Amino acid sequence: MFLCDHASNALPSGYGALGLAPELFQTHIAYDIGAAQMTRALAASFGAPAVLGAFTRLLIDLNRGPDDPTLVMKLSDGSIIPGNRDVDAAELARRIALFHAPYHQAIAQQIARLGSPPLISLHSFTPMWKGAPRPWQVGVLWDQDRRLAGPLMARLVQAGFVVGDNEPYSGALEGDTLNRHGTRNGLPHVLIEIRQDLIGDAGAANAFAASLLPIIKSALADMRRAD
Repeated sequence: MFLCDHASNALPSGYGALGLAPELFQTHIAYDIGAAQMTRALAASFGAPAVLGAFTRLLIDLNRGPDDPTLVMKLSDGSIIPGNRDVDAAELARRIALFHAPYHQAIAQQIARLGSPPLISLHSFTPMWKGAPRPWQVGVLWDQDRRLAGPLMARLVQAGFVVGDNEPYSGALEGDTLNRHGTRNGLPHVLIEIRQDLIGDAGAANAFAASLLPIIKSALADMRRAD
């Protein structure tokens, strides 16, 4: 089962542009560039279900627990978000009820329907951060459960990719999507981060998904053999 928390840069009606310039919604602060196309392509190739977030992370971050202080960001990579500046407890509860809870309910419903599916979450990251280049092509994020992350990293390295082990971010985030639906349910899971310059348009994302397809299949087979 595939997941994409930061699939969309859209906003629901009633929120305007959160006071931001429109061009900022085409950048990484609004969504994970290329991740939605990767998710759809891989899910189609596997014949597997996928759950994708419908709205921008600037409205509410679906990859955070409901009590996380970064659930609604007031500043993102140097950009102040005016529409979030005065979010109070009532507005926070409203956004959780309308946008955050339905996404996680959809994931839970699919898990219940499928039984015990491995969960694969797709994200993307910027090639540069604070002026420094990021060398990894793919990051594999995990917390307590290496069942899928370990074989996947080994297969990616074998295929010639530069791989980050819990880079460029750590997979240890209490209450995030995979902690909530993977760790707490005892399901094998992994978060895959792809560098955005490798999947910046639909053609590149589809090609990268095609290159990952046999690698993920092999990693899943390795995991099952280890069990």
